[in-house]
Amino acid sequence: MYENNVITEPKWKSWIIQTTEPLFTPEQCREIIAAGRAQPPQKARIGMDKPGGGTDTEKRVTTVSWIPFKEMGHMYQDLNRFIQRANENHFGFGDIKITENAQFTEYPVGGFYNWHMDCDVTMAHEPPVRKISMTLLLNDPSEFEGGDLQLMGPDKSAPLKQGHAICFASFLSHRVKPVTKGVRQSLVVWFGGKPFR
Repeated sequence: MYENNVITEPKWKSWIIQTTEPLFTPEQCREIIAAGRAQPPQKARIGMDKPGGGTDTEKRVTTVSWIPFKEMGHMYQDLNRFIQRANENHFGFGDIKITENAQFTEYPVGGFYNWHMDCDVTMAHEPPVRKISMTLLLNDPSEFEGGDLQLMGPDKSAPLKQGHAICFASFLSHRVKPVTKGVRQSLVVWFGGKPFR
């Protein structure tokens, strides 16, 4: 029987990290919200346009828009600088960069997103491969109730303050619980690159 007592992950490696300082000020968050609202809103879809994908209110209820790179160049530069440091210090993935437009997401009362992963396990839409997912809270948490982001289990919530973010390996299962009051506004960004080796 094979026993792995030689190959181990480095002790510094993490699959989930949370910021201790805000990445964006409240004013910058409002600017990002305005940029997101300036884009055409759409009902969020699931499944990356695979068979069985599309709009499914049993799995996801939220409104999204996509912020073009040219509209918020400084935001994308700040996010790239942050993720390069975070990847070097925690994840250790190769070839990390922002590979698609950031998603501005609004969860109204009743809005949620059931358990899912952010990567395409069939690799039908990759490369680039999503390796790190980021959720950044744009509005003050006093403006809504519910909407908890949970990772890998129902008892593992990740409370966020305005301008703060949580980053996690895109292959980890996660969900957003239903919002019960107000509107939860977030920025979702994926960082990826060549397939894992």
